[in-house]
Amino acid sequence: MKWLEIIELRSADSNQELMKSQLQSLINEVNREAKHQKIKVYSHITVETDLRIHLIHDSKKAKASRSPLGLDLASALKEHGLVNHSVWIEMQG
Repeated sequence: MKWLEIIELRSADSNQELMKSQLQSLINEVNREAKHQKIKVYSHITVETDLRIHLIHDSKKAKASRSPLGLDLASALKEHGLVNHSVWIEMQG
């Protein structure tokens, strides 16, 4: 079953390049080491301080709560601005 965590960041941080560099390192590490997780980061097309991080999970059962990786990431991003963290499951059809 596929499920998705979405972490949205609305940042007022002036050092966007450093934050994006740190996120890129995290993406590379997770995608290299995780077997059932994938991470992707998107930036808003017109508001470069808005980011959306997708943690894509593929497991036998979706969790009703957030993953440890998602919780750690959301917590770390709070120092950069407002964070919203939600969990979604793929509809079966």
